[in-house]
Amino acid sequence: MKKKIKSSDVYLRFLHLAEAIRGLPSLPPLDPLEERILALVARSGEQEERLCVRDMMAKEQLGAPATIHTRLKSMRTKGWIMLSDTEDARRKQIELTQEAVRYFERLSRCMLQAAKDSV
Repeated sequence: MKKKIKSSDVYLRFLHLAEAIRGLPSLPPLDPLEERILALVARSGEQEERLCVRDMMAKEQLGAPATIHTRLKSMRTKGWIMLSDTEDARRKQIELTQEAVRYFERLSRCMLQAAKDSV
């Protein structure tokens, strides 16, 4: 008799695989707020939406603007994000670095592997 797979098993398997790639030495670890910021940057890039530093600092759900600014500086130093010029020299667009894109690609493979393992 085949064991019934719960949907939570797939997610838990994904979390286990994702935790393993977070331990890889490619980029320094992020704190929870930086992970939320990274996800916002990734989603806006995927949707081809503009996301500048000022836009990010206006997101009240992330905390005080000074806190967000500090985290953005930290993430740049760690190599997760970069700032690029826009048509307005006073605004900088927040984008993922190539290494951050590879991180999301590895997470995607983890998700696919977790789903595949449950079949």
